Amino acid sequence: MRKKYIIILFTCFGLFLLLPALPEKASLTSVFRLTEEPATIVRGTSGSTLTVNISFGDDEVEQWIRGIESPYPLLFIDMDWAGRFPETIKLIKKKNIPVGLLGSEGATYEQNTPLFMDQVKRFEKLFKKKPLWFRTADEQFPLTLQRALWEAEVNALGSTVVYIGGETPPIVEGEIISVPHHRENRIVLTELKKLADGRTFKPLEDVLFGVTVKTKKIPE
Repeated sequence: MRKKYIIILFTCFGLFLLLPALPEKASLTSVFRLTEEPATIVRGTSGSTLTVNISFGDDEVEQWIRGIESPYPLLFIDMDWAGRFPETIKLIKKKNIPVGLLGSEGATYEQNTPLFMDQVKRFEKLFKKKPLWFRTADEQFPLTLQRALWEAEVNALGSTVVYIGGETPPIVEGEIISVPHHRENRIVLTELKKLADGRTFKPLEDVLFGVTVKTKKIPE
């Protein structure tokens, strides 16, 4: 019996030594592609998630980012915009807000296939990781782009509805809401409070996989 206890003790000690070498807990979506072939995700299974496309804005964007709380929306970041506002990017990193790569209009990639990989490299250099999510500026994903995304193991994310301000759309179960913030097409970010009325925003992963959460947060 004593010998048995000694074996168990050494086994537990060995597992303890291995723990530091194990990877940190990661979401399922950080490891796997979400589709079995090139495709664009436009809806989840339950709840609502908020995504914001940012290619324009200075103080307004920075102040909005300072005010939002977890669970955060997924921010799609244009790389040219990111290069102009490094302090805002530092704030996004500090708050650990989830980010995806915002690309050009979809048709651009049919004429310039290498553009996608160039944008991915810029994202990796800035955020020290490959983007898990990619969205074109007009949410159009031509087949050539879908294939490039598939090869790069990056998920194409469209949306269920695009909100540009004014009357809020009816709630759709599993909805992925896209909010544009570009030079020629943007809303006042504080209007997102109106959008959140009656909705319980969840992280994108929760909406895709149907995970239930109880916390309700309204964008500041």
